[in-house]
Amino acid sequence: MNQKKIDTLKEQLLAYGTGPLLSEMPRNTLEDKGIAGPTAAHRIEELHTPLNLAYVTFTTGSSAFQNMVGVTHQELPERIRAGKLALALCGVHPGDEIVVAYPPLVNVFCNQVFQEEQIRVRFLHRPSRDALLLELCSGAGCVIGESSFLCATLQEIQKMGLQQAVSRGLTLIASGTPLRDALLEEAARFPGAVVHDLYGCQEFGWLALDGVPLRPDVQTFRDPQCEGWHHLIVGGLPTGDMVPEGAHPLNPKGRICTPAIKRAGCELETVITAGTAGHIETMQKAARTILRIKSKLVYVSEEFQCGAPQTELYIAPRGGKPQLHLRGPESTRLLDDLIAAQKMYQRMAKNDPVWSKLC
Repeated sequence: MNQKKIDTLKEQLLAYGTGPLLSEMPRNTLEDKGIAGPTAAHRIEELHTPLNLAYVTFTTGSSAFQNMVGVTHQELPERIRAGKLALALCGVHPGDEIVVAYPPLVNVFCNQVFQEEQIRVRFLHRPSRDALLLELCSGAGCVIGESSFLCATLQEIQKMGLQQAVSRGLTLIASGTPLRDALLEEAARFPGAVVHDLYGCQEFGWLALDGVPLRPDVQTFRDPQCEGWHHLIVGGLPTGDMVPEGAHPLNPKGRICTPAIKRAGCELETVITAGTAGHIETMQKAARTILRIKSKLVYVSEEFQCGAPQTELYIAPRGGKPQLHLRGPESTRLLDDLIAAQKMYQRMAKNDPVWSKLC
């Protein structure tokens, strides 16, 4: 009799239970994220990602150990706009195809950019120079990849006498590392080849192309101790990078000279002095969230003004005097998007009934 009741409960649980089965859980595969290509620096690992994040990715590890980055749904519109603008300025149009040499770069774009613009993405068969050489000699018209990798492949093509196999008007989009002068020299040996310098990061998306900002909230300010250098800020958050004074070598109107970029010597912090939130606790939680998913130091002033018409903040060296004051909404767009994500999370927290922190 008891077994019959248990069997009935099991049938009802499987048919009408309130929680999802494993097979019913939403999935974000490599294919869904648009990064289903091989790399030699990663393994494929499934993980449970909170629903308040659109997806997770990792920093490249160029300045420290690779760090996990959370991308919120509220950030996507600006990231997508910046990605579309970057491609348009590079001459990539709907229906075109791009070869991506390093699959995680798609996370900086967001796969929605390619889907909405109907741009096809192809990856290398193997993460090797030979694989890129084969693509370039097989008609690829646009490639995005790391500057040195592109440069070495062009040199190899010339050594093998295969220049004529490369498409005329090849577009090379250098990203991930600073642009090398050698790439410009090698590209000049291929008729009609064009080089672009795309700067950004996994935390914030694409920020500048050939020295021109791709977002309205990209700012710079002079470092008080390092003469001739400027800190790069996006939406009220320091990127951790500095650029020198002067024009970009690919565009005299480009004020962000990313080929000469370097890491800032001091850690900058953002201090929020006013915001639209009704309670200071919301801002404090948002500050902790930003630290966890973006690894950026954000503090809330003890004199924080609640219910302000826009966000106000200043940026300063840790424990130092304010160096840059910003007032929203345009110049604090990214920070405001992350605060909006925190507010949404508090209103619609995705909780699992089998996990409770209450005693």
